[in-house]
Amino acid sequence: MKLVNCTPHAITLIVDGQEVVIPPSGMVLRAAEVVAAEELLAVNLDGEQLSVPVRTLSFQQVQGLPPVEEGTLYIVSAIVAQAVKKAHPERTDFVVPHDLVRDEEGRVVGARALARPA
Repeated sequence: MKLVNCTPHAITLIVDGQEVVIPPSGMVLRAAEVVAAEELLAVNLDGEQLSVPVRTLSFQQVQGLPPVEEGTLYIVSAIVAQAVKKAHPERTDFVVPHDLVRDEEGRVVGARALARPA
């Protein structure tokens, strides 16, 4: 199985005690934001009254979608994976890093698995 990293940063998989770094492929997939509505919410923060916009947001239209290539999985962000699943439910070749490993300061340093969107 071939893994193609479609994110702008390296992905480290930590499996069976080994760390494998998958460098970015240069193909970065992103989903377009679509704002459907907005309302203003009156919020009191530390005694100050603010009007905070609350938007209805979805992610769609992944540009530059690669073709299905047998034996290949594309590693993408969760947002991209969900947008692809919604538009192309037959595509099972998009995965996201899962079961994240963090350092002492809470930064993600790797993932123990890959996951497909439901």
